[in-house]
Amino acid sequence: MQELVRKMLSEVGENPDREGLLDTPKRVDKSLRFLTEGYEMDPKAIIEKALFDAEESEMVIVKDIELYSLCEHHMLPFFGKCHIAYIPNGKIVGLSKLPRVVDIFSRRLQVQERLTSQIANAINEYLNPLGVGVIVEAAHFCMMMRGVQKQNSQTITSCMLGEFRDSSKTRNEFLKLIGK
Repeated sequence: MQELVRKMLSEVGENPDREGLLDTPKRVDKSLRFLTEGYEMDPKAIIEKALFDAEESEMVIVKDIELYSLCEHHMLPFFGKCHIAYIPNGKIVGLSKLPRVVDIFSRRLQVQERLTSQIANAINEYLNPLGVGVIVEAAHFCMMMRGVQKQNSQTITSCMLGEFRDSSKTRNEFLKLIGK
């Protein structure tokens, strides 16, 4: 990857042998490997090692989970927050595992729509709750720095499964509790 970065620097008119750029290929290589480490992570392993029996069946919400990702169209960052809710069905999951699931899917080349669905579907599949709701709010550098250049726009996506899809009461409770 480092040789590709050197070539890219040359292609944009830079001198990859310039003092300030000498270590850039190494830094970009390391950075991209970190930002895409989600491909090497397994959401099933994360969730299943932290499942606990529970009689509770009330909504569990973790809101304002920070997320950072790269858009697959331009490889520019998008960032924001994710809100996750689920209704237990005999099992609960360690709360820290929900942000870890967000990291797994956000540390891949992404589009926000798919990211939202992947988070919800993984929680649904491996936790088997009565319902899952996921909302992602993000700002996209591909819209802010290039193209339409709209710095204050935000994209909101949602994926509602089970009770969150079937019951407007449940969905509205989730939206109210996260302030939407």
